[in-house]
Amino acid sequence: MRRCADALFGQRARLRWLHLILGGALFMPYWLVGTVVTGPLLGAPGLFSGSLAVQLGAYAVGLPPAAVTALFPAARPLSVAAARALCGVPADRFADGPARGREAKARAAGWFTLHVGAGALVAGATLALPPFAVAVAALPFSPGLRRSELGRFWGLDRAGWVWAALPAGLLMLLALAAVAAAAGALLAKLAPVLLGPSPADRLVAAERRAAEAESRNRLARELHDSVGHALSAVTLQAGAARRVLEAGGTDLEFVREALTAIEETTRRTVGELDWVLGLLRRGDPDEPGGAGPGPGLDALEALVRGAGPHVALTVTGAPAGVPEALSREAYRIVQEGLTNAARHARGAPVTVRVGVHDEEVEITMENPLSGRPPVTRPGGGHGLRGVAERARLLGGTAGAGPVDGVWRLAVRIPR
Repeated sequence: MRRCADALFGQRARLRWLHLILGGALFMPYWLVGTVVTGPLLGAPGLFSGSLAVQLGAYAVGLPPAAVTALFPAARPLSVAAARALCGVPADRFADGPARGREAKARAAGWFTLHVGAGALVAGATLALPPFAVAVAALPFSPGLRRSELGRFWGLDRAGWVWAALPAGLLMLLALAAVAAAAGALLAKLAPVLLGPSPADRLVAAERRAAEAESRNRLARELHDSVGHALSAVTLQAGAARRVLEAGGTDLEFVREALTAIEETTRRTVGELDWVLGLLRRGDPDEPGGAGPGPGLDALEALVRGAGPHVALTVTGAPAGVPEALSREAYRIVQEGLTNAARHARGAPVTVRVGVHDEEVEITMENPLSGRPPVTRPGGGHGLRGVAERARLLGGTAGAGPVDGVWRLAVRIPR
């Protein structure tokens, strides 16, 4: 009994009933147009004639224009918003955005027509039936009502049938609630079918998720390259200075250079970290009002100077003429290469050559294989992958591996 009461009068049933009444309200303009058309054809004495034929004719005439209206792309977002709030269907089963494509528009039009069509019938019954049912239920208690047309129509003016009016009126109200609950359940069942995502919608959603994933990967690369390089460089410089001091050496100039490199590296990294955080706050740096340009090829000398005296840099060509995006990615590639060299070369000399040619930018980094195990850290191993991703996004290639006792990283990116 309680389950039946919840199905007829529970919160979900009430919301679906309200959804149907909303559909009836949306159908009113179309019904008025139908009344204007069918009234004169059926010889109605007035615009709002109570003739059942005129009402049904107006209903039939109003449904096709409602279906045509729902073909517009903006109709689906409005229908989805109402269905999400009132139908009790999980929100992720609906499509987002306007309907695009013939199939999606046809399904949206079918839903809107069903909603307003069923809503008009339920809303009309909701307005008309409760007063009538209450009047019927009141017949046993009102002699005036029993002598009226209502009492004579139902034959309840005779004493033997008068008390049958009370359960009849209550049954009418229960029947209205049952019909509204059934119609609401039907709409809730069909809502994901007619308002759910089409194959085109799923493709758009997949492309959006791929773009978001690429954006997250890009931010991860930026943080890994800038912060990871800075920590590696600072660790090496601080360790070298500590070893000199612990050995009791008098090479204070080396210690001073190491501390200066640490200072420059941390200062530069703070600026790079601000730039990366600007990407998080404002989005793409290439958009107006973005985070601004990041470090490029013109900052390589400072980058190499902070990496220590064992790194030699050679730049040929004109870096100033390289496009900003390419210059920024080339800087990050060199930065990540230096981070890997700091972990694997273990203080061995590193050679960095950057050639800016007419057709491409070539980056080569070499360091001798020391034979000692590399310095690793938890979560490492993403450096060369990040270099390859950066090169691939710009249409270039990247390769790394041992060549004649030397670890060599070679990157070519077209201009």
